[in-house]
Amino acid sequence: MKRAFWMLGVLVLLALPARGDAGKNPSGQSGAAGQDAEGTWEGTLDAGAVKLRLIVTLTKSSGGIYSGQMNSVDQGATLVVENGTLKGDAIRFEVARIGGVYEGTLNKDGMEMSGTWTQRGGPLLPLTLKRGAKEAAPEAAAKGSEIHTPKPIAAPLDVLTPIEPWAFQADGKWHLVYELHVTNLGKSDCLLTRLDVLPGGSDAKAIASYSGAELAGMIARPGQTVTENAKIGPGAFAIVYMWVTFDKFEDVPARLMHRMAMKIGDYPEAISFEAVPVSPNRSPVVVIGSPLRGENWVAANGPSNTSQHRRAFIPVNGRAYISQRFAIDWVEENADGKTYQGDSTDNKNYRAYGAEIHAVADGVVTQTKDGIPQNVPNEKPVVPITLETVGGNHVIVDIGNGLYAFYAHMQPGSVRVKVGERVKRGQVLGLLGNSGNSSEPHLHFHICSANSELACEGLPYAFAEYELQGKGESWKPSDSHSVPVKQEMEIPLEDEVVRFAAQP
Repeated sequence: MKRAFWMLGVLVLLALPARGDAGKNPSGQSGAAGQDAEGTWEGTLDAGAVKLRLIVTLTKSSGGIYSGQMNSVDQGATLVVENGTLKGDAIRFEVARIGGVYEGTLNKDGMEMSGTWTQRGGPLLPLTLKRGAKEAAPEAAAKGSEIHTPKPIAAPLDVLTPIEPWAFQADGKWHLVYELHVTNLGKSDCLLTRLDVLPGGSDAKAIASYSGAELAGMIARPGQTVTENAKIGPGAFAIVYMWVTFDKFEDVPARLMHRMAMKIGDYPEAISFEAVPVSPNRSPVVVIGSPLRGENWVAANGPSNTSQHRRAFIPVNGRAYISQRFAIDWVEENADGKTYQGDSTDNKNYRAYGAEIHAVADGVVTQTKDGIPQNVPNEKPVVPITLETVGGNHVIVDIGNGLYAFYAHMQPGSVRVKVGERVKRGQVLGLLGNSGNSSEPHLHFHICSANSELACEGLPYAFAEYELQGKGESWKPSDSHSVPVKQEMEIPLEDEVVRFAAQP
């Protein structure tokens, strides 16, 4: 079963798989002598109504296994490639996060691979990848090491943090989620090679360190088509998505610093600096009730550093925000792990359809929208997607202290509150539907800093309590023989499956 939700503002076709078993990695050695898949590859995936431009960068380990990254240019998504093998001329690699597998054949001159791409539950799609136009010729690499870039006076980067992180609890640990906005103000390429997170001063031991493919996977290049996310050209912009985890609250420092190492142009020595102070908010996050009732609710697109919600950097009226930084698309699954029974094109066949949506806290209604017709599941939205229609039929509630709760994609005619109305925690606001930028019945929920769907910054929160039934894309209720675990003062992470109390 293919699950491909459309989140607010971004059409997601590539990065939202069905829940099921990941593809297995066959053992094998590298290709025959002279065959090598290392390098940058470009191609277009024809997904029917939408064609997606892909840039795949492969690097071979000493053991002959390929890894790297896949950049879905049109979606602004970068995913980790792993478990790649080349046996003779047969190439195979995985994008495990989305259950994706590519299998193809490398041609004799090593300049093209043709094959198929599939995601769990989806059809085989033809995909031909060709070596990038900018791929260096072999003789270029053999040239001498003449230096063309003079010694930099200092690192040419301007690095800013748009909002300070707010410590929150999930999966029994504490987390800080934030972004580094990086602009190269120099005249040469700047290749980020390492990033260390330090607790306060530079003499302290690093809390976390990132390099190689892991660092590249944390970097996005909005509005740009690049073959290496970590290489920032002159005047170019990048976002480094940070997610730092601690075992206990006492470990969360009052101040963070960052050490960034880089190569500038072809200057042979690494350049680094320690700066970019960040002061985490250690105050308690808002504690809310559940917006839904019952069991088998999946936190699809929930909090993670690779979730599409996490990477939804969307400009509105001259400024870009991540309103969905901690958003969740709540869907309800059946025992077999599917969200529907019978005809998948009928909204009424989805288990979540028609569920009552409850206010998570006392507050005042600041915005409503009703009357938008519903979509046919997994078809193009029936109305043009604009800033007015992206959330479909929805409600926004001011819950105090500058926080706003957003409930999206309700059934038309089901909204039960009006602007200015005071609501109580647990009060029914409307019914779960499939309106706006949505591909199947679900509740999109998030909390942010302003009375807007998108022109605000997403903030963390904690549910007073819920029960964790299972986790992971392959988990389904029929497989479970364990007792749900009670969680308190936490937020579910991506693909966790939870049970909410029948009563508030």
